[in-house]
Amino acid sequence: MDAKGLNKALVALVEKKNELSALTYNDTNYDVIEEQLHEMEDSFIEKYGKDLEAALEEVHDEYCSDSDVLLPIAYVAKKYIKKGTDSDVVYDVSHKEGVWVEADKFPKKEARLVIVPNPARILLMVGPDYKQEVWRAS
Repeated sequence: MDAKGLNKALVALVEKKNELSALTYNDTNYDVIEEQLHEMEDSFIEKYGKDLEAALEEVHDEYCSDSDVLLPIAYVAKKYIKKGTDSDVVYDVSHKEGVWVEADKFPKKEARLVIVPNPARILLMVGPDYKQEVWRAS
């Protein structure tokens, strides 16, 4: 897997999602940005989908075996929180982002999987306070 390429494409996708989330439906640019986002998502899945699906299958097998694996784009959050400086940006997400899963080690708790860039990785989040990196692109 091209980890650097994946991360670069994921950062571009995240930035476009953040740009769209900052707009209202009434904004004249909304439809244009949304169309650009869909094109980026299609390209992203075409290039990295199989690798991410394999990674997600491994993560599901180990951490949430009773939950179905979805298309990788489903695990990309709607909005990311950008922290740090331009040369050292870290992305975070709300605990309500990502795909809901039944985490094997956290029965009856709200758990989600989400793909995050810088570096490209998958996080398991349980409730508002617990985040664990369960996969990292290499």
